[in-house]
Amino acid sequence: MKISYLNQQDKYKVTFALKRLIKRAAAATLKYMDFPKKVEISVMLTDNPGIQALNALHRNIDRPTDVLSFPMFEYDENGDIIKDAAEFNWKGDLCLGDIVLSLERADEQAEEYGHSFVREVTFLTVHSMLHLLGYDHMTDEDEKEMFGYQKAILEEMGISR
Repeated sequence: MKISYLNQQDKYKVTFALKRLIKRAAAATLKYMDFPKKVEISVMLTDNPGIQALNALHRNIDRPTDVLSFPMFEYDENGDIIKDAAEFNWKGDLCLGDIVLSLERADEQAEEYGHSFVREVTFLTVHSMLHLLGYDHMTDEDEKEMFGYQKAILEEMGISR
């Protein structure tokens, strides 16, 4: 898996350990979901004003959020990738999509929920990866399925509240 990082904030130090954590969470999600392709994703690390601007632009919600996901392709009714809509990098890896993560909001939520920053960043990465893989939580049934996967992936990684 290839991950391209873009740091668009200056409130939190983006360390090798943070990048490794994000990659580990993304890889754990792909492994748990038995995703059959090699992938490339991009991860933008931002702050609350940065993610608020993107949230307003793309979702018409003018407030900060924790994470945004931008899949690069669509699935058909059988859950298969629509090949005509898929893009591949020069190595043949599927360009899965983009993740935008507010480190500022992750830090706030970690404190709010009483767990570590590491746990929150891991959770948000897994959550976003599931969105890139086509999962959502718009209905109660979909939420139960997606949140069940999140919990299982975090447990498999040894990450708890």
